Amino acid sequence: MRELAGRITASRPFEYFIIALILANGVVLGLETVEGIGDAFLTWFGVAHTVTLAIFIVEAALKMLALAPRAHRYFEDGWNIFDFSIIVLSLVPAVGPFAVVARMARLMRVLRLISAMPELRLIVSTLVRSVPGMLHIVVVMSLLTYIYAILGFHLFHEHDPEHWSNLGVSLLSLFRVVTLEDWTDIMYVAMDLHTLAWAYFLSFVVLGSFVTINLFIAVVINNLDEAKQERLRQLETAATADEVIAELRAARESLNRLERRLVEVQGEGGR
Repeated sequence: MRELAGRITASRPFEYFIIALILANGVVLGLETVEGIGDAFLTWFGVAHTVTLAIFIVEAALKMLALAPRAHRYFEDGWNIFDFSIIVLSLVPAVGPFAVVARMARLMRVLRLISAMPELRLIVSTLVRSVPGMLHIVVVMSLLTYIYAILGFHLFHEHDPEHWSNLGVSLLSLFRVVTLEDWTDIMYVAMDLHTLAWAYFLSFVVLGSFVTINLFIAVVINNLDEAKQERLRQLETAATADEVIAELRAARESLNRLERRLVEVQGEGGR
């Protein structure tokens, strides 16, 4: 039974079935927001949510059964914890004070698409691994913006108080500049006072937008390579473990055959 559960949960058809179920559940959640459809098919949508939850529970039970008698190893995988948390939240009644929690749990089922697809798990893992490096870039960018904001205040606050009246407003103006949202309007007003004001804005755009974005991309790509290498090592380890188990089973079958043969020989000698 345990081996059957393992083969089912590890099979491609079962994986594709879970992905299709998640996508179908996402379509149902979207249809519920359409005026007229949500009310007309309310009962059917409820049945769909119940069936989806039941299948998710069966899936979790099969994965635990496949790991028996060490079913607690199911919770050693962060993605399994994520899936199990969605199941628990989905069991909250959809009425009363917890109705909002139940609706959020239904929405979170769509996120299960990430845990169901290895490629998406790799991307999310890469983003998580990139957070420390990104934080360092954010700190550098914050210091740069702070310096430029103080400089901009001293240069332009009298001429353009709308964008440079104080430090807070200056920071907001630079945020607008770094997002490239109509930043030239601010620059042209500043150039009415200082002809060379363009150098201030262009230098900040280059440092704040182009350089920073490339740094973010470099961090993500570097961590993506590391995540891929780690995934390959895990697959190699899993393959090695399966090979060892297969060899042990073959050895056990050989011993059983040898034992039966010895019993037959002893029986023939007794006669």
